[in-house]
Amino acid sequence: MSQGSVAPDLVPPTPAGTVPAATIVTDGRGRRSHAALLRYIARRLVIAAVLVVGLTLVTFSLTNLVPGDPVAAALGQRAADDPAIVARFRAEYGLNQPLPQQYLAYLGRLLHGDLGVSWQTHHPVTQDLARAIPATMEIAFCAIIAAALIGLTFGVWSAYKRGKVTDQVLRVVSLIGISVPTFWMAILCFSTFYYRLGWFPGSGRLSPGQAAPPHRTGLYTVDALLAGDLRTFVDAASHLAMPVMVLTLYTVGLLTRFSRSSILEVLETDYVRAAKAKGLSSWTVFRKYVLRAAAIPILTIIGLAFGSLLSGTVLVESIFSWPGLGTYAYQSASKLDLLGVMGVGLFVGLVYLTINLVVDLLYGFIDPRVRIG
Repeated sequence: MSQGSVAPDLVPPTPAGTVPAATIVTDGRGRRSHAALLRYIARRLVIAAVLVVGLTLVTFSLTNLVPGDPVAAALGQRAADDPAIVARFRAEYGLNQPLPQQYLAYLGRLLHGDLGVSWQTHHPVTQDLARAIPATMEIAFCAIIAAALIGLTFGVWSAYKRGKVTDQVLRVVSLIGISVPTFWMAILCFSTFYYRLGWFPGSGRLSPGQAAPPHRTGLYTVDALLAGDLRTFVDAASHLAMPVMVLTLYTVGLLTRFSRSSILEVLETDYVRAAKAKGLSSWTVFRKYVLRAAAIPILTIIGLAFGSLLSGTVLVESIFSWPGLGTYAYQSASKLDLLGVMGVGLFVGLVYLTINLVVDLLYGFIDPRVRIG
């Protein structure tokens, strides 16, 4: 028997019914990690619920501070000069009550999913939003997917080619994408690809005379595919091309610059240098070390970019006559339709809160230090 070895019969047997110490430690750490994750999720949900209540208060307060007379905008100047009509209108919409009472009544309607009746369309605000939101979602989803794929690829490529010609070219391209105003880019695309070249249709979601596909999601391209209607899909996709192109160009520049800086910061860390010194391939280092460490700030900027796409499409939708959320918000604001403005503001705020909540939860799954802290 060699020195340092132990005979098998000298090793004390594990008592029946007990668990090895290594298993106890592992299970304990697993339970603690699972409990920490649950506490982290619970804290984020409570914070989100408080923020929703605060969002309703801010939306209601800011809308009622808008200068102008909403009664005159809703009724017209001639009807607004009649005190009896004005009093009846204020009583119908609860505008004759104190603001705190109006806010409580607003919360009560929200709990029942009632956003009120729009003064400009005379339809429930929920119905107006149900028609406008899918149109904007279709642009935003396509733009953020395309921008994420292109921007992250450019950012990684630029970071690994730091200081070279490729890096300089991509930095200039991203700077142009961020600097050019979206409305100017929309006008340029409209003039070039529609007016001069005739490659894409100019406005709307479908060509005149083209029937909308059966409603399932409200996204015409998706609904056309689900219905097996290839002709409607091609028509809807061609109308979608230019608005998506405009929004993608700006977002690509933002994601390229941000992901480049995040990846460069990770590449300078000691553990990445150690992984390279061990002889690991560039792909292995990127997949196991760089990508996971850089994922948290990149997820943050993607979430914020998606929220800005939903809330910042007013000019793009106006130029391309796209009947989305931005167009509805502009029309509501121009006519002092307070219920419509509050509906849009509430939806956009909920989108930002949801995105931030999802990103926060992803933080906890990606980096255990976040949920412990």
